[in-house]
Amino acid sequence: MISQDGLSFFSSATPDKKVLFFEKNFEQPLGPENILKQLKKIFEAEKISAGGVEKPVVIFTNNLFAFVPRPLFNEKKLADYLKFNTKILETDFIAFDELENCEVNNVYVPYTNINNYFFEQFGEFDYSHSMSLWVEKTLQLSEETPDGTFYVNAFQKHFELSIVKEGKLLLCNSFSFEAPEDFVYYLLFVAEQLKLDPEKFQLKFAGAISETSENYQRCFTYIRNCSFLKEENDDRAFSFSEKAKFNPHYFLLSPHFYAYHLRKT
Repeated sequence: MISQDGLSFFSSATPDKKVLFFEKNFEQPLGPENILKQLKKIFEAEKISAGGVEKPVVIFTNNLFAFVPRPLFNEKKLADYLKFNTKILETDFIAFDELENCEVNNVYVPYTNINNYFFEQFGEFDYSHSMSLWVEKTLQLSEETPDGTFYVNAFQKHFELSIVKEGKLLLCNSFSFEAPEDFVYYLLFVAEQLKLDPEKFQLKFAGAISETSENYQRCFTYIRNCSFLKEENDDRAFSFSEKAKFNPHYFLLSPHFYAYHLRKT
């Protein structure tokens, strides 16, 4: 997973399904060129090469995206969907994901320099935007609750939010934050705009957050029903290397989700 906050890696070796997971957090958000420098350092240090990777999948995490209802989508106008809320350059490559369980497409800017590097290293590979995967997964897990569910995928300095009510996507967006006050402010502001009651809706977390973190504690103060997403299946089918130190809250990099994504592609 490629983010301005850091890099996260998951790999599963066959036939023993030995899992390797590790991450590199940046002290401050980086641009595409510096992200690539960090990526190259990690590949060199971990001896990651084409010979050891059978099917690379890259997940980009950034705020350079826009969801477009499929009936209104025109592939020839990708830049038009982004130019009003995202700074893009004429040289930027624009891609889109078609969501399977929602009638929308996610139009976004992948980091071209990183895509080029992966192609040079591995040849053809699959990539997508984390928000596409997050919305698909949360819709898949959602229950038809009348009060709605907030799904938060947290990173070091930003979080992705999807809100589902009665099986339908109400909103999805990405928010940058510096302090726990910012974190909970965005959630409460969105709730106010959608007229959803913090005493009633469910708030479910995944990613870089725990019960002891300030972000969680601040949310728990103002929002009654806070919990963490859990996979329906456990991970006993996988064995984790000592280096893995896998955080189960990293939902989009969990073994079962990764296997699900490979089946899709």
